[in-house]
Amino acid sequence: SVLVTGYVQGSEIEDPVVNNLTTFRLPHMGRKISPFNDFRAWLELRRIIRDIKPQIVHTHTFKAGLIGRLVGGNHKRVHTFHGHLFDDQSFSPIEKSVITITERYLARKTDLLISVGERVGQELRGAGIGVTKPWTSIAPGVKALPTIGKSQARKILGLEPDVFLVGWMARMTGVKNPLLALDVAKQMPDDQFVMAGGGDMLELVRAEAPSNVQVIGWTDASLFWSAVDCALSTSDNEGMPIALIEAQLAGVPVVATNVGSNSEVITDGSTGIVTKKDVTSLTDSLRILVSNKKLLEAFAVQAARESVIKFSLTEMLSRHLSSYSKL
Repeated sequence: SVLVTGYVQGSEIEDPVVNNLTTFRLPHMGRKISPFNDFRAWLELRRIIRDIKPQIVHTHTFKAGLIGRLVGGNHKRVHTFHGHLFDDQSFSPIEKSVITITERYLARKTDLLISVGERVGQELRGAGIGVTKPWTSIAPGVKALPTIGKSQARKILGLEPDVFLVGWMARMTGVKNPLLALDVAKQMPDDQFVMAGGGDMLELVRAEAPSNVQVIGWTDASLFWSAVDCALSTSDNEGMPIALIEAQLAGVPVVATNVGSNSEVITDGSTGIVTKKDVTSLTDSLRILVSNKKLLEAFAVQAARESVIKFSLTEMLSRHLSSYSKL
């Protein structure tokens, strides 16, 4: 049996699949570091593990990985890294050092380490995390979002109907570098951009946006990818960018910085363009797609075709089951 633990707070949306599972809640499990609540969550998890005696405990995220891998027992421990924080500006150097040292220690207590992308795993091992432990890379399984006609989507979102539209969708926070997207837009004043997402930088982005950028805040991803002609990603770091996978499944070519697993999502020169993390490189890459409709259409078709294969739910499930069977 496999035990999956998690938490739901406030208005967060939970996958309805939990309605068909035997679910155990950890009332004191939360995102923020809280020694008192974290210790109580550890006690709650220890009690559950003693009661149901799972063969495998598979954890995700730093907090769950910390608490879950510190509980004793005869079960196997598996942990998935969905990215890392080495380039995340929201963490101080001291915080990054503490988390890295902690992950090195926890890796020694883990039977299998999984990264969502090959490059993420390489960078983690480069930081001394789990260098002597078994690793594998398993890409997420992503369902294609329902799409509607471009003109209808733009009408719903209040976007201009008859322009080439570049879309940026992510959390508006430091590691996603939304200000770099604004710098790109300033270099392309004759082209239109739309930026979607919430976050601590949303108001700053709104204030700094040039006239050719419409900032719409949080919006439905299926509507957004139905509305735009190509996608732009300016992140300083990415684990496995689900938004870009969803974009490609919707037939939207992507121009993205060469960070994290972006180059594993986007086949450079076939489904989009992976480029350097600077204004000139991103601008030049976007101009290629803006000026070449046939190339854009070819990228769109190939993006949808490749993504269906690379990020299928069946493949993800098969890889997990195969990994579990080897423990």
